[in-house]
Amino acid sequence: MSSEHVESTHGTHDTHSAHSVHSAHGDGDDTAMALKILVAGGFGAGKTTLVGAVSDIRPLRTEEPLSEAGRGLDDTEGVARKTASTVAMDFGRITIHAGLSLYLFGTPGQDRFWFLWDELSEGALAAVVLADTRRLEDCFAAVDYFERRRIPFVVAVNRFPGARAYAAQDVSHALDLDRGTPVVLCDARDRDSGKDVLIRTVEYAGRMHTARLLDAVG
Repeated sequence: MSSEHVESTHGTHDTHSAHSVHSAHGDGDDTAMALKILVAGGFGAGKTTLVGAVSDIRPLRTEEPLSEAGRGLDDTEGVARKTASTVAMDFGRITIHAGLSLYLFGTPGQDRFWFLWDELSEGALAAVVLADTRRLEDCFAAVDYFERRRIPFVVAVNRFPGARAYAAQDVSHALDLDRGTPVVLCDARDRDSGKDVLIRTVEYAGRMHTARLLDAVG
């Protein structure tokens, strides 16, 4: 996929709501809903891996090798084997079922690139916050960001080999999540596991947006 196509797609979501329905084939009969989902989390949590594992198209990646200068700014404890990092965004697309596609935008994890989050989150239906239990504190910024902006999100605990296993309720308590915020376990390398996370995210976002609409008219 060319960068021009991605920029066009991104611009569409900046202009129109993520809930908008458009014709998938331009014939006015077959319609498809395209929803924008963010994939966020700390440095090295598996965002690029998840987007790449589930995407139906070749994902767009903006990874650059870690430099010695950058190592002084990026905390690589626990992810010492990581050699590259996303500096702008990852982009992928997955068709959940006929009539529903998700556009996935992976956010950069390092603090110095957080200024991009506001633009990436424009028009997003919901988000996935990937968590690494070896560096759980790295999730705090993403959790706070989405809670403040009232963007529904699901915490997906990426099960790294050798990492200590924690129950979902323990992770929820450690992150001080709002009541009802889902916490699911996943393997970011596995397509089916990642797809399950995205389905849970869309379902949860649907319930949250419906509840807010009912509150608004009530």
